[in-house]
Amino acid sequence: MMITANITQESGASLPLDGEVDTRHGPILYLEDVSVSFDGFRALNHLSLYIDDGELRCLIGPNGAGKTTLMDVITGKTRPDTGEVFFGQTIDLLKMDEPAIAQAGICRKFQKPSVFDALTVFENLELALKTDKRTWPTLFSKLNGEQCERIQEVMLLIGLAGLKNQLAGILSHGQKQWLEIGMLLMQEPKVMLVDEPIAGMTHQEVERTAELLLSLQGRHSIVVVEHDMEFVRSIARKVTVLHEGSVLTEGSMDEVQNDPRVIQVYLGG
Repeated sequence: MMITANITQESGASLPLDGEVDTRHGPILYLEDVSVSFDGFRALNHLSLYIDDGELRCLIGPNGAGKTTLMDVITGKTRPDTGEVFFGQTIDLLKMDEPAIAQAGICRKFQKPSVFDALTVFENLELALKTDKRTWPTLFSKLNGEQCERIQEVMLLIGLAGLKNQLAGILSHGQKQWLEIGMLLMQEPKVMLVDEPIAGMTHQEVERTAELLLSLQGRHSIVVVEHDMEFVRSIARKVTVLHEGSVLTEGSMDEVQNDPRVIQVYLGG
């Protein structure tokens, strides 16, 4: 998870001055004809993907299908060999570095939660506030009423309001996952990339995570990578199947599961 704040742009990148992303034509993320190769292996192969503003989209596919590389490209960790990657109509993500992309409103949650175990739930969320993270302002800043209200709002949303003074290190695995989602929310993201959010969770935690993600759609665009098909069915209106670095098919979960190509390459009949 990235909560850094210093922006570095290469020439030509266009960040909106008012914090808004131009989604007049619908999609908030455009990836067109994107290819990435590593030592002769093509991890992404002329991939095109479009995520609508406020959409919750699930990505599935076998190991090696390109899911992680796709997220790496969106967040600036990996530069593609070819293709275009835009945030809204005007922001070229290929001209921005990782901190700039995060600051613009694209946040990523990895599979393993990365919270600060020695800090309380409240302190973790306070640290993740979208504020000036330079050393001097951080040392001498004090929370204002609006910031305190925002932390309280997020604690209620992630179901941890009753544990505000609990050290993160003794939370359950599921609670740590929710706390990290809360830390992303403190950054006021426009797009959230969430990698295998329910790995290692109990059944009750899985249900709560589904409810949480569903409650966020519309206010945020959410891309979820997940292997658990029952969980995907519970949250996804639209599923994208990746295979060998390309989009194999897209549609509802029923459409995807009944697609002969998906049955052959992923679901195993």
